[in-house]
Amino acid sequence: MAEKLLAHALAAEPEPLKSIKVVSAGVAAGDGMPASRNAVTALQRVHLDLTQHRSQQVTDELLRASDWILAMTEGHRDTLFAYFPDLNKPVLLFRERLDSTDARVPDPYGGPLQEYLETRDSLAEAIPSIIQWIKSTL
Repeated sequence: MAEKLLAHALAAEPEPLKSIKVVSAGVAAGDGMPASRNAVTALQRVHLDLTQHRSQQVTDELLRASDWILAMTEGHRDTLFAYFPDLNKPVLLFRERLDSTDARVPDPYGGPLQEYLETRDSLAEAIPSIIQWIKSTL
């Protein structure tokens, strides 16, 4: 959901932001799995199509090709640095730039639709702050 929401928001921005490619990968994801039915439904409700999404594991090659890395939780960020100790790219928590007591994005995996809707909204709330952060790094 994060990939699709951020890509959608960036597409509405002027260049060079609209040309940024957004790719998602997981620290514990299997390759080639479709998005869950509830993730698809949560995004359909905001007119975004997630039906073609396929999961992928984060790799050294993918990290090297990235300018920025967004993690959902501190645990994910810690895992990235544990698996890739030479990682020298900025790794920001998705909600880190918000004035919020909780910067982590809840993982709705396997939960009911309501949890996916809440996660979608948590992600969407953070996107303006991410876009501002990206602008500040250009």
